[in-house]
Amino acid sequence: MKIGLLGHGVVGSGVTAITDSCAVKRVRRLEVSRILVKDEAELTDPRCTLNVEEILQDPEIEIVAECMGGLEPAHTFVSRALEAGKHVVTSNKKMFAHFCPELCALAAENGVTIRYEAAVGGGIPWMANLTRVKRLEPVQSFRGIFNGTTNYILTRMEETGMDFAECLNEAQSLGYAEKNPTDDIEGYDAKYKAALTAMKTFGAEPDLDAVITYGISTVSSKDLAWAKENGRSLKLIAEGKDDGDSISLWVMPVFLSKNDIFANVRENFNAAESDSKTLGKAVYIGQGAGSLPTAHAVVQDLLDIYVNQDAVPEAMKKRTVYNGNISARFYIRTGKPELFDAVTEQKLAEDTLLTKEMPLSEADRMIKESGDAALFAAMVAGE
Repeated sequence: MKIGLLGHGVVGSGVTAITDSCAVKRVRRLEVSRILVKDEAELTDPRCTLNVEEILQDPEIEIVAECMGGLEPAHTFVSRALEAGKHVVTSNKKMFAHFCPELCALAAENGVTIRYEAAVGGGIPWMANLTRVKRLEPVQSFRGIFNGTTNYILTRMEETGMDFAECLNEAQSLGYAEKNPTDDIEGYDAKYKAALTAMKTFGAEPDLDAVITYGISTVSSKDLAWAKENGRSLKLIAEGKDDGDSISLWVMPVFLSKNDIFANVRENFNAAESDSKTLGKAVYIGQGAGSLPTAHAVVQDLLDIYVNQDAVPEAMKKRTVYNGNISARFYIRTGKPELFDAVTEQKLAEDTLLTKEMPLSEADRMIKESGDAALFAAMVAGE
């Protein structure tokens, strides 16, 4: 089966590394025949081309694997591949979170499939296991550490006492963080993955703008010191729950009890947990990023298509995202603590406080209205 590969960066090069060298007979039958690259400096393989038409118009190419990243031209190329009757595998969480319902419908119209295991959790078989759970029962809720970059930074801050900027630089030097890390550290990457998980688990098409999203760009070593003093660990958590007519869906730093299994997920590892009636809580932990772990998930999707384990496109409907049912205490460090006097339960320092238990949506409103760009906010989980 011939494959056209769009992109030959971190993930794309991992795909060819696996398919070109794997000794497993079925994988050896997956032939990457053409590779789209973006400039002449990347023409390092005879299969490389700068012309996407050599892939989209080649009738022998049955599958397109999109590993480019970004919204465009990835969205256009994937749409055209589906319209040409080619199966698609993508690792692009940002693009797919924005266009999942449209692309699934396009796949169904053209009698092909689109798979996206690598878009959430890197090498963790998260989507595959959610599919298995849903064969028996609905998934009621999920949560995850979906971003390896932020998990690495928070782990290093916790273990070394270094500040955020030092740990970010270290993550970049190790290849765990992009040169422009905004999507990671502001929580957007985790938001896209949470949205895709909600689409898979709840059949929901959420409004991305309604997903309450906080990152770690304003975190301080003081915040990690408070966590240590109180027997907690700080993690960037994404969580979703099916509430019937609506869903809750949010991303936020959370101070977890050390008894929480997620508190012990270190460095660039990801973790994902589903909760359903008879299976209960099922947790998956593994490499959430990196060339070969993510490429492993891409090749698994390619292999599923090859052996006719085609994914049925999700039946989705628009669902309201409502976070008013989520209540917790919140840790807030701000230059304007007086704005939170009405909800303060405990003053931790001149600029730091713990709120009373309150709805997440109300905390979000107050934080935004404060206008403090340097404010750091985190949920404080129960014991």
